[in-house]
Amino acid sequence: MLIAEQNLNTAQKDFVLRIGADFPYYAEHCLKLRAKSGRIEPFILNTAQQYIHERLEAQKAETGRVKALILKGRQQGCSTYVEGRFYHRAHMGRGLRAFILSHESDSALNLFNMAKRFHDNCPEGLRPMTERSNRQELIFAGQDCSYRVATAGADAVGRSETIQLFHGSEVAFWPHADDHASGAMQAVPDEDGTEIVLESTANGMANLFHSMWVMAERGESDYQAIFVPWFWQDEYKRKVPDGFNLSAIKEEEGQLSEVDYAEAYNLSLGHMAWRRAKIAELGINGAEKFRREYPASSAEAFQTSGKGLLIPPEDVIAARKLKNIRATGPRIGACDPAGDGEHGDRTVIAIRQGRIVLHVEIIQGRNTMEVVARIVELYRKFRLDKMFIEKDGLGAGIVDRAKELTDGIIGVNAGNVGVMQPDRYFNKRAECAGRMAEWFADKPVSIPDDDEIQADFSCMRAQYDSNSRLKLESKIVIRRDFGISPDIFDAIGLTFAFPVTAYDRATHKHEFYVPNEGVNTNERHNYKPGRSANRNR
Repeated sequence: MLIAEQNLNTAQKDFVLRIGADFPYYAEHCLKLRAKSGRIEPFILNTAQQYIHERLEAQKAETGRVKALILKGRQQGCSTYVEGRFYHRAHMGRGLRAFILSHESDSALNLFNMAKRFHDNCPEGLRPMTERSNRQELIFAGQDCSYRVATAGADAVGRSETIQLFHGSEVAFWPHADDHASGAMQAVPDEDGTEIVLESTANGMANLFHSMWVMAERGESDYQAIFVPWFWQDEYKRKVPDGFNLSAIKEEEGQLSEVDYAEAYNLSLGHMAWRRAKIAELGINGAEKFRREYPASSAEAFQTSGKGLLIPPEDVIAARKLKNIRATGPRIGACDPAGDGEHGDRTVIAIRQGRIVLHVEIIQGRNTMEVVARIVELYRKFRLDKMFIEKDGLGAGIVDRAKELTDGIIGVNAGNVGVMQPDRYFNKRAECAGRMAEWFADKPVSIPDDDEIQADFSCMRAQYDSNSRLKLESKIVIRRDFGISPDIFDAIGLTFAFPVTAYDRATHKHEFYVPNEGVNTNERHNYKPGRSANRNR
């Protein structure tokens, strides 16, 4: 930005410094947008945009750059935020090239028109001079900064360029997405000050965006996963009609009723009235379309149906939201060790006492002895009665060494060995899962409130062999169809391997309460609208 600062008074200099460093302040005072009402108004960040801003700024402060995936619902202002952020960077910077890639030409045009509106309505004296302005590109004179949009078509655009700011819009709907990932996204150098922001509504699981989301959510890439629920939008509420009551009837198989949905996400009748009207507006399969386009959780966004799943999503959601029940009975640990490391498997340790899953821990990048050390440490910390370890493959060595260090270690074969009810279950893995499904159905039960756990449960479909015995799909098939390995599902299921009786210790009664700790690999944030929070990711 070229401003003759010697001609500015102190207040004006302070203003210029602040708009350069504070994007929300800059947006409110320098940018104009077309509101949903059609009016041209100052750009004041809404709750979702403020949350996204905090997450990106925290990552930038920690790493020097931004790499983010944003999963959101329709018309929550995510694209608007990113366009404003990048226009701000180009306006105030030097030598920056912003590149926006959208899934279709109409969307690309809309995004560029948004940036053009920012530019045309920028206050006199602050608006940068343009060297070129057309339907696809703005070039700011004297700053070597440019702002360009393109459409994700058959060719990998942007491959030959050097880009500092990249915005991928509706990435889940890109045709030839892998080509664009190896083209424009690779044109962004891994340098401080660069930013890659990929945002989209969900479009199933078999695409680039979902696979990148899974890796980010599990902490397996440099990208952070940012989810924005639909009910943060102030306008996604309506006046409650006379006689409006929530239904206790399930909207479809495997899903929550309106009563349970409102309770699970702490929604008002105004939210629920808007939701019911939107589902009706979406027509056939409206409830399923609503989950995809207006998700309440990331797992719900990618889940197309609850039909055929071993454990209904409604049971998982109910268990996520239930808190403050007492943990009684034996304390049981389980470990599902990683496979050969080539297929995305992770070592997962789960601890359950009665109706509560107390702890879920994901271990990556550790050798066998380090895994054993952690098993023994958790065994003693939680004063477990038994620890079941799946001993197929690499697990055998973990079982043997853990047995040398502590009592109560039991190796479990996932195959046919040790099946207690062979007339009902195809193998031990299926038996563990079947007993866990019965546990979920026998409410109340509680698990950590975490989307990653729900995602694992959302890909486990029930199958049966010719003898009507429960049979689970292999992890290879699940990875192929869903892009994830259900290691958390298997670890929690393994706590049901065999009946366990608590030791009768005079100084230690097995009845106590432990707060539900959640998944401790990546710290989860408990952001609430209207409350600032520091981010750890």
